[in-house]
Amino acid sequence: MTNRNYEHNVVLTKGGYDVIGTRPIRPDGADKVTGRALYGADFSTVGLLHGKTLRSPHAHARIKSIDTKEAESLYGVKAIATAADMPSAGDDIGLKRRRQNILASGKTLYKGHAIIGVAATSAHVAEQALSLIKVDYEVLPSVTTAPDAMAESAPNLHDDLYVEEYHGDSKNVGEYLRHELGDVEDAFSSADVVVERDFHMKTVHQGYIEPHNVTALWNKDDRIHIWTSTQGSFAVRTDVSELLSHDESKIRVIPMEIGGGFGGKINVYEEPV
Repeated sequence: MTNRNYEHNVVLTKGGYDVIGTRPIRPDGADKVTGRALYGADFSTVGLLHGKTLRSPHAHARIKSIDTKEAESLYGVKAIATAADMPSAGDDIGLKRRRQNILASGKTLYKGHAIIGVAATSAHVAEQALSLIKVDYEVLPSVTTAPDAMAESAPNLHDDLYVEEYHGDSKNVGEYLRHELGDVEDAFSSADVVVERDFHMKTVHQGYIEPHNVTALWNKDDRIHIWTSTQGSFAVRTDVSELLSHDESKIRVIPMEIGGGFGGKINVYEEPV
């Protein structure tokens, strides 16, 4: 018999819990321990090209010019993509900023910001092509902490950014939220002890072992097939549709086995490139 303990919302059996304390079989366990499981970088097909991305060495810089002629003439290079190849966002500032994060346009906003994508017959050729691309930068002032970025004297990252609810002097505030409940000042005045501290933390990132990866096929029937390591295949489909201005019904995303993500593999980065 099975008795349900409604107070604790668990299912009990004669021997205790029917799941907690047991060793349920993982449906993906056999494939992973035998090596049959296919992760994103394991996908391969005939005629596969290899992509590499040129990234900014500067935390904040204006892109004055890009010269890809020498890279384009390298044997084995099949395509080079820059922000100029992305569809126009028109007056949609939000979409413009999302595309700007995929491939930098006008300015690079952080070290490692993607600027150019190269497709070639091998990863070695693609990497060599990156070394032949010439980018002329005007290095701009940068800051590395949130308080410094919010200061009135801080360099502005986005000239078109303004949050109406925020009444400060900085345009670097991208979102402003205020939560109010009760009388804070009254609570402080009636408290026996008030302790104030400042805490400073370094930026942290999820520690997944498998890096971002994607393989894409834009077929002759105008349908896009994407194989990628992702935590949200439908989110990838929607984002790629919006970023490329392509019909969502013509995009198919196949999620591969994922070597960790913890939230870091929800947003798209390489897929549109």
